[in-house]
Amino acid sequence: MPLINLIDISIHFGTAPLLDKINLAVEEGEHIAIIGRNGMGKSTLLKIIDSKILPDSGEVIRHSSARIARLEQDIPSHIEGTVLDVITAGLGEQAKLITRYETLTHQLTTDQSEGLLKELEHVQHQLDEHQAWNLTHKIEHIIEKLALPSEQLFSELSGGLKRRVLLGQALVNEPNLLLLDEPTNHLDIDSITWLEDFLNDFAGAVIFITHDRMFMQKVAKRIIDIDRGNIRSYPGNYDQYLERKQHELEIEEVHNRNFDKKLADEEIWIRQGIKARRTRNEGRVRALEKLREIRNARREVIGKADMQLQEANQSGKIVIEAQHIEASYQGKTLIRPFSTTIMRGDRIGIIGANGAGKSTLLKILLGEILPQQGTVKRGTKLEIAYFDQLRSQLDENKSVADNVSYGDQFVTVNGKPVHIIGYLQNFLFTPDRARTPVRSLSGGERNRLLLARLFTQPSNLLVMDEPTNDLDMETLELLEELITNYEGTLLIVSHDRRFLNNVVTSTLVFEGEGQLREYVGGYDDWLRQRSKTLLQQPSIPKVIPTAPAAIKPVASTSTKSYQQQKELKAIETKISTNEKKQAVLQEKMTAPELYEPANRNKLELLQNESKKLADELQVLYSQWEKLME
Repeated sequence: MPLINLIDISIHFGTAPLLDKINLAVEEGEHIAIIGRNGMGKSTLLKIIDSKILPDSGEVIRHSSARIARLEQDIPSHIEGTVLDVITAGLGEQAKLITRYETLTHQLTTDQSEGLLKELEHVQHQLDEHQAWNLTHKIEHIIEKLALPSEQLFSELSGGLKRRVLLGQALVNEPNLLLLDEPTNHLDIDSITWLEDFLNDFAGAVIFITHDRMFMQKVAKRIIDIDRGNIRSYPGNYDQYLERKQHELEIEEVHNRNFDKKLADEEIWIRQGIKARRTRNEGRVRALEKLREIRNARREVIGKADMQLQEANQSGKIVIEAQHIEASYQGKTLIRPFSTTIMRGDRIGIIGANGAGKSTLLKILLGEILPQQGTVKRGTKLEIAYFDQLRSQLDENKSVADNVSYGDQFVTVNGKPVHIIGYLQNFLFTPDRARTPVRSLSGGERNRLLLARLFTQPSNLLVMDEPTNDLDMETLELLEELITNYEGTLLIVSHDRRFLNNVVTSTLVFEGEGQLREYVGGYDDWLRQRSKTLLQQPSIPKVIPTAPAAIKPVASTSTKSYQQQKELKAIETKISTNEKKQAVLQEKMTAPELYEPANRNKLELLQNESKKLADELQVLYSQWEKLME
């Protein structure tokens, strides 16, 4: 019996159905990715599964054992309290009982009134009835499992940690079906890879929406494609889905072409007049009417954005030269002394955790802010186009069209005037949408608008800060193609690992504590080249205890007894042997391949062995100190 079974589900928002008599069964333990163009109904489908939206028709069957938890796409702004408070809130009424019990217990230290005692007795009875006494243990287990700072205020956390806390809030009720809407949005690479590992270990079912292709490739075992109101299921990973989907679209194109030719032939025949209206041809006339109905009901594949980059004249050979630049913010070192020379045609990706200083580095290189130390020289004939991840370039109250054309009816593209409405249609904005205020746009539409605005500017230095957020797959792939063919210089900040692999030729990586290093190639190339200080993985636990002052061999003339000297030498030998073993293990644990998901068990074995050796060393050090005393 499936956990969830959707039967002939339909829902309308406008004329054409968003979901049209779809069927979907979700089995226990499945990992399913939902993909489709923006506005196709992906989030709506999750909300139907979670009972947040009722379909217009059809049936939703949920197994009695189904326990569903859903994470929204955006982090709520109203959440207050500590991490512990937020996770405890996930228990609902049970959480209120625990909180009330603790409050009453505290009040009883100063107030022993009969009313208070009766209320405490009532709360205790409810806790017994709900079997809620072990909830504190469950909360502590979740906090430990997700490595969360329980006493820190939620408002003080980074975006990645906030998402992790909300995941903990969902998990505390032990769901067997997780619904995740764009879980990787605005996460840094470290947080994304952590989430991948977590979901791959999660025993329950997971249904998620994402535009992160590498994340989907690593987590999904089945792809659900929403296309023009219908859904198709594709067992396997994302790359396998792409092959089958392309084949199906080619077959559909051939079928439609043959259908349209037949319809055109019949339309020519019916216009022959009296011959077509003879009684013996009435069946053919009815068949034509049926063909017309089928053609009118057909929902065409939505076109792709038709974006074009405008390139300016070549810049000078040296684009940017930075010498020993440094930067810090509120006492935190962002960039230690760093030097680089960016040449014309370089395609550089910038990688780092949220808050590491990536946007600060861009602004220093572009001259928007000055480094606290060092110098930056920019080359000649630079024409810069800058994509801002904060979308601060957009005027919320102006229309989409006015944000691009600044009130004019035309924009200049490759030296030719183009009407603004026609230009925006290339970016999938309908004429009505082009006249809509920016404040009403979705995240994906805002990013497309920024691209439309950016691409009206001729440039030879393209700077993009998180351009892939909220873009659908087709637009993302077109953007990749455009940038790949761009002949100017590229600086790009992104957490989309496949995008970096496909676009850049070198990477600047923030490796912690302000350390910035340069590597040849994209994201995967960095993984192969990175030094022992790993940005993406948690640091190796320093479990080797601090040894006492250097241990010196005991001289034969020592006042200690022969037996004591013998024991000391034996302990010193063991210490020396264990320290060598520990050093070998630490060296092994710096190998980058150990931090791939497939080698997790091997890494855990090495870490356990290292901890065991550390414990033995601690005992040996204590024994040695006692004997020396």
